[in-house]
Amino acid sequence: MTLRVLADSVLSNGAVTADVLAYIPSPAQGVWHIGPFPLRAYALCIILGIIVAIWWGERRWQQRGGQQGAVLDVAMFAVPFGLVGGRLYHVATDWQKYFGADGHPIDALKIYQGGLGIWGAVFLGGVGAWIGCRVYRIPLPALGDAIAPPILLAQAIGRLGNYFNQELYGRKTDVPWGLEIYLRFDDQGKLDMMNGVSTGVVDKVVQPTFLYEMIWNLLIVVLLVQIDKRYRIGHGRLFALYVAGYCLGRFFVELLRDDEATKIAGIRINSFTSAIVFLAAVAYFIFATKGRETADQLQPSTVSRPWPWQIGALRAAGAESEAASKAAAAAEAVAPKRSAATTTDETSAAAAESETSAAESEQAESEQDDDGSGKSEVAEPNTAADGPNLTKSQNSGNEPDTTGDNSTESETSDTEQGKVATSKKDD
Repeated sequence: MTLRVLADSVLSNGAVTADVLAYIPSPAQGVWHIGPFPLRAYALCIILGIIVAIWWGERRWQQRGGQQGAVLDVAMFAVPFGLVGGRLYHVATDWQKYFGADGHPIDALKIYQGGLGIWGAVFLGGVGAWIGCRVYRIPLPALGDAIAPPILLAQAIGRLGNYFNQELYGRKTDVPWGLEIYLRFDDQGKLDMMNGVSTGVVDKVVQPTFLYEMIWNLLIVVLLVQIDKRYRIGHGRLFALYVAGYCLGRFFVELLRDDEATKIAGIRINSFTSAIVFLAAVAYFIFATKGRETADQLQPSTVSRPWPWQIGALRAAGAESEAASKAAAAAEAVAPKRSAATTTDETSAAAAESETSAAESEQAESEQDDDGSGKSEVAEPNTAADGPNLTKSQNSGNEPDTTGDNSTESETSDTEQGKVATSKKDD
């Protein structure tokens, strides 16, 4: 049965009473076989979430000024670490399922059957991201801010895998949105809730805690995007908000679950983890650096971008980047000294040039004064008597000042004319 709708209409004393109860159905199966290969909905949801997170994370990273391809490069480290960490946390907190009296240790390796602890995935995934950021010289806090909403969206998509596996549900309930859990059997008729196919028989109706968490995650994604746009949060503080927001919702979701889990003092261990991580995330958000990194700070210090499995190329790129960093640091240390020396030399040169200009100006003024006074002393007495000669002297632009010489010649001419007149008279 894919949808349970119970409708009872009873006619009593001319009145119609209706009691309608509709529940959310579970999928009939979570595994489909294509030849010898099983196609698992749980694995498809995990893969789809990873693809969406990388795609959206790349877009957000580039919008913040980062280089294209950086998120994919770091994801090559973070994703494998995250999967291993998630599985280790699940096995460690539910160890009795694999190492108990009825457990099979080999099942701990069967990750496709479900069972990933988000806390271990985030922790070891963060370690992998740190290694990737170290290799490509990218600031980890800034990368975390870019991929925080995409990671939470990937978690929401992954919760659909729990829906197909009929796992991570809550206590029995009679709310209208309760989730039907079916009995599943394999080809031999044996009960197999994970890999079998439903016969339509409802085992129980439970709280759909996977749905609560998925809706909560989507709401936090929208909230993170809006906060990031309005306040331009950086330096890992948006990632801290993502962690705090997820932990807050996960704490209350855990209170609705009653499936098998490790407990401390009667409280599920995931509740303790949620509370502790929430407090740590809030503390980081409060005390971390305010503001956001510039685009220049997001650029990797190495030009070559080898793949993670190219160990030799990674080492060469790391050595090259280290050398470039040291050279840049040395250049920055020398730059202030050179700048100060250059400034001193320029100041001295400017002062010397100013003094030279002042001296030349004074000398030019002195020479102009001397020339002007000589002309006035000689030219004034001869203006009336020797007008034509003075005019000629003034109109000759290329000739030197010879006013005094013209006056002398005029006087000599007058004397000679007097002598000639006297001589003629005497004669």
